[in-house]
Amino acid sequence: MTDHIRYFVGVDGGGTSCRARIINTNGQVMGEAKTGSANILLGADIAMASIIDAIATAAAIAGLSDEDYSTMSVGLALAGAEQRSAWYEFMAQPHPFAAVTLNTDAYGACLGAWSGQDGAILIAGTGSCGILIKGTEQQVVGGREFPISDQGGGAVMGLRLIQQTLLAHDGIRPTTPLSAHVLAHFNQDIDTLVSWSKTARPCDYGHFSPAIFTHAYQGDALGIELLNQTAADIEMWMKALIKRGADQICLMGSIAERIKPWLIPPLQQRIAEPLGDAMDGALAMARGNHNLYPL
Repeated sequence: MTDHIRYFVGVDGGGTSCRARIINTNGQVMGEAKTGSANILLGADIAMASIIDAIATAAAIAGLSDEDYSTMSVGLALAGAEQRSAWYEFMAQPHPFAAVTLNTDAYGACLGAWSGQDGAILIAGTGSCGILIKGTEQQVVGGREFPISDQGGGAVMGLRLIQQTLLAHDGIRPTTPLSAHVLAHFNQDIDTLVSWSKTARPCDYGHFSPAIFTHAYQGDALGIELLNQTAADIEMWMKALIKRGADQICLMGSIAERIKPWLIPPLQQRIAEPLGDAMDGALAMARGNHNLYPL
């Protein structure tokens, strides 16, 4: 790291928000801010604008200005960075900072969870992704987005619930309070449900995941079936990470944190509590070279 670096900036960016935190070389937090999407698959220029906006807002809080950008090393943990072409397109853009390091949001979360050391995490929120960091190597399982991947995530849970609800409506499987809840959501109108499905996003399917947990704990047969399937998916990803050399795995995300009691005991014993989050990982990236692809 060059001598003129006075500040480290961590940025955690996804499809819905972008967070930036500025610290000085002593680790003191100077400012933090949140802006719009920084998923680089939505456009490198859009992501860069959101990132600079977040950093500018955090800088203002810290009493800094754009004249200080040249003394900042920026670590970017961004959704979409796993796409090689998108990574190169983003990194080809001009920027005012002293240094920029770009890797995935999952990589940032893993670095944060293990305080910058080697380790493994499994993220299961709306989507899912497992990552193992060993030295300079990172191994990834899943994370290829809904609907072709992301098993164990809320979107796939919601999709399966919709499928089973349609089977219940057709009399192929018994109706339960959970499937009745879904039909009530669409005013008992299957045509409305089908029309909704044509434009539904992963987060729209994920909207139904809390109901699955609630009904499962009330003894709903369909809810229990779906949670057991989700647990099996999480176990599949965990076993894949263990096979690649992981010892302990941090489970992160809304689904991962709630599915723990449904996992088999041997894998429950493999779970570790994260020491930090993706923002901490992004700051660790700002302190060293953690680029996904070589410049």
